[in-house]
Amino acid sequence: MYVWCQVMNTLLMKALKNKFDMSADDARELTKTVESVFNGNAEIEDMSIDKHVRSIFYELQREKLLKLRREEIKEKGKIIRKFFWSFDTDSIKHGAHYQQVFDDSPEALYKRIPRNAWLLHSANT
Repeated sequence: MYVWCQVMNTLLMKALKNKFDMSADDARELTKTVESVFNGNAEIEDMSIDKHVRSIFYELQREKLLKLRREEIKEKGKIIRKFFWSFDTDSIKHGAHYQQVFDDSPEALYKRIPRNAWLLHSANT
């Protein structure tokens, strides 16, 4: 289990670097945060994590690095929903080996500039 965690953490760090264009240090620190929350478990309950960590988890879910599973149970006549976070191992592996290819043409450069920047520029000219 420990070896799997080390391999998974290395892959997660590489996937974070690639998906979010992070520095190695930032990816390492975020990986440590995720690792400490999971604490060696394959799955954790959503209610057990801090709201700030949860917001990070939602970002990681958007990039398909984490998965969220819902479970409904009946307690005392009421249906209770519980949510569980887990790693999306296939996507993490893919993200760790993914290399983004940039088109260096001038047209591609202008396409990468966010629309809001163009609107701000046109409003100030």
